[in-house]
Amino acid sequence: MHLTVNPPILPMLANRVDELPAGDGWIFEPKWDGFRTLIFRDGDELLIQSRDEKPLDRYFPELTEPLKTQLPERCVLDGEIVIALGNALDFEALQLRLHPAASRVKTLAGQTPASVVFFDVLCEGDRDLRTTPFATRRATLESMLAGSAAPLHLTPATRDRHTAADWFRRFEGAGLDGVMAKPETGIYQPNKRVMLKVKHERECDCVVAGFRWHKNAHGTAIGSLLLGLFDDAANLEHVGVCASFTAAKRRELVDFLAPYREHALDGHPWRAWAEAQPNEAEAHRRPGMQSRWSQGKDLSWEPLRPELVAQVAYDHMQGSRFRHTAQFRRWRSDKRPRDCTYAQLEVVPPHELAQIFATR
Repeated sequence: MHLTVNPPILPMLANRVDELPAGDGWIFEPKWDGFRTLIFRDGDELLIQSRDEKPLDRYFPELTEPLKTQLPERCVLDGEIVIALGNALDFEALQLRLHPAASRVKTLAGQTPASVVFFDVLCEGDRDLRTTPFATRRATLESMLAGSAAPLHLTPATRDRHTAADWFRRFEGAGLDGVMAKPETGIYQPNKRVMLKVKHERECDCVVAGFRWHKNAHGTAIGSLLLGLFDDAANLEHVGVCASFTAAKRRELVDFLAPYREHALDGHPWRAWAEAQPNEAEAHRRPGMQSRWSQGKDLSWEPLRPELVAQVAYDHMQGSRFRHTAQFRRWRSDKRPRDCTYAQLEVVPPHELAQIFATR
């Protein structure tokens, strides 16, 4: 490729904040929950690059033709690859696309086709736009995508803080996980956290049914706690982990959890998971189950008697699990483990994704 901005290049990043910034000079966008991507096109040459500079082309073959037919001959765009199923984004379906078998990828591309939502442009033709203000880049992007059609989309944007706050409340049910705030005058700075992101955060009480040792500190420091919630059938389902501990706290937890390790497997609801081989298939996702994101990682875990309750903060659910690592808040010695159910979770009605993807 011979572009004014050639691959590889890292995307611009964001810092997390608690609320939308006040004052003028901001452009707000929904925060999409998918695979961040930079799209490079130079005539017939096309590269779909991940946020860590890896090629994604082979995993999304259905995007090649739309990108080549709808984008300018020479350009670099920043966006997010997403999969919309029904009225919401499905990140788990997106993860399934990272499959080593081309035949499987082709099948999934037909069954669950992906889309790209664009929100920035780095260059067009011979113009390097990285040092131009974001408001100018946004106007250029709108012009470039004026005639685009699915599966290519332009993200909504507004300068109105009230509209952004409304998006923050309503769009979560569709799988979007917050709102981005970008300074109108900001330039494009690769790998710099110069944007702002406001994400949802809620609290819930979970059963602590196991833990993992901290990396390179086996036996001396706790890495994460394994969390569970009871479903309607009284099954304790693994919903994720929390890992927000200081180094000192990780060491303290070793002694704190020691009594709960005694006879932990006796009647443990995850005993079969604890005794299963790492590559053994399970109907439900289990604590030691490998994913395509965790190849090579040590996911072994130690069971605890499911008698402890921890209050954790989480942003949102993906199916029956926390989408991201939860944050430990405090122990709840006043709450019974069997009261830790899915019923305590706030359910946000989905905003019709079709309205977000509507033809402009």
